[in-house]
Amino acid sequence: MKRSTFLVLSIAGVYGAVLHAAAWSVNNFLMTGPKAYLTYSSSVAAGAHSGMEECKFQFGWERWNCPESALQLSTHNRLRSATRETSFVHAISSAGVMYTLTRNCSMGDFESCGCDDSRNGRVGGRGWVWGGCSDNVEFGERISKLFVDALETGHDTRALINLHNNEVGRLAVKATMKRACKCHGVSGSCSIQTCWLQLAEFREIGNYLKIKYDQAHKLEMDKRRMRAGNSADSRGATADAFHHVHATELVFLEDSPDYCTRNASLGHHGTEGRECLQTGKNLSQWEKRSCRRLCTECGLRVEERRTEVVASCNCKFHWCCTVRCEQCRQLVAKHFCARRDTTAAAPNHIKRRNKGHKR
Repeated sequence: MKRSTFLVLSIAGVYGAVLHAAAWSVNNFLMTGPKAYLTYSSSVAAGAHSGMEECKFQFGWERWNCPESALQLSTHNRLRSATRETSFVHAISSAGVMYTLTRNCSMGDFESCGCDDSRNGRVGGRGWVWGGCSDNVEFGERISKLFVDALETGHDTRALINLHNNEVGRLAVKATMKRACKCHGVSGSCSIQTCWLQLAEFREIGNYLKIKYDQAHKLEMDKRRMRAGNSADSRGATADAFHHVHATELVFLEDSPDYCTRNASLGHHGTEGRECLQTGKNLSQWEKRSCRRLCTECGLRVEERRTEVVASCNCKFHWCCTVRCEQCRQLVAKHFCARRDTTAAAPNHIKRRNKGHKR
């Protein structure tokens, strides 16, 4: 096997392992895509992975918690779903790919990419000018489109929604960029500053897109025209629905299912067995309500379990230059959602509050 063919197959395997989904498999693109872009493939895989890790963080204490099956975007009709959650998956994955490509470019990992100095020398504002080494997001955007958007080969409504949400993710990377400056002047007077743009922390991008998720817009489609498939009538219905949608707004087509209960065909595990938080330092109100949201409102009870945790303790510094610690064991209380006793029926007043997109 030639080295170049082996490289393509290896990269395809890495990316496929990250995504776990035929619908989002990039294998075909890597096998037929321009050889010049193979050098970026490992960054694409790493970016997709970081996007899914951020998804898990953002939804860690919600009913839908970005499970491994999140990219198995299928329904009973063998069509990819287009729920609010799917819109976030597309956006955060696309943002992760663009972010990693841009960051690796700035770190000098690619021979064909360097700083964005297109603004350098221009007056940016009062007392400062553009200069320095701005992160080249235009490069990251261009290459990420080649990989991520190429996976949408259809022209139906779902494909257009996915492409739109991919773009929302890329715009989020740009929207969260920060201006960094360096002072110049006699004796540090800072009479003029040179400024450049740099990427924000990826967590900030995740927070930004989570707000977009909460504000996502459901497209109201003419179902009769949609059934026309890829016809001009179907495309016209899609264009009409997108007419009032802003470029930075996440969109979805279908209401979310009940994430309280397990649905193997859709890849939803339900909330039974999930951990929730009741006590702890520095918990947000959202985290403190996780037991009610995951357990009580889903018809489950909160079960406390004592778990033994092993951690380093009594650490001492020894000259020179090691730190030695003991291993201490302690019992900690953790809380989980458990099924109610079958001998005692659940009270009639307990109802699942699963309206809207509350997860």
